[in-house]
Amino acid sequence: MNMEKRLGDFEEVLMLLVGIVNEEDAYAYRITVEFKAQTGRSLSIGAAHSTLDRLEDKGFLKSQIREGTTDRGERTKRIYHLTALGKRVLRESMEMKTSLWRQYPEMASMFNINSAFNFSI
Repeated sequence: MNMEKRLGDFEEVLMLLVGIVNEEDAYAYRITVEFKAQTGRSLSIGAAHSTLDRLEDKGFLKSQIREGTTDRGERTKRIYHLTALGKRVLRESMEMKTSLWRQYPEMASMFNINSAFNFSI
């Protein structure tokens, strides 16, 4: 397994969406629907699958196959969840970006960034 720690912006968004949707619903199609709802942009199922697979290869996500249901025509689905490493990488990315926003006075003054992210994952 490739344990690379780098995280691209698109990968970060998909990981956040995995964390946002109900754990039972964190499968590729559901993530594409949430991506559209959150960003207003479409995401192909193929792009979702390849990115989720890459994130799993990096150790940021784990997945398991769930049995199919009659409403899905008995098709199985792969459910994703964040690993401890994935949560740590998201936190580090947020902290780095928050630090940059704090250093940009024109924008930082628009937000209460100094106290917005004082929590641990």
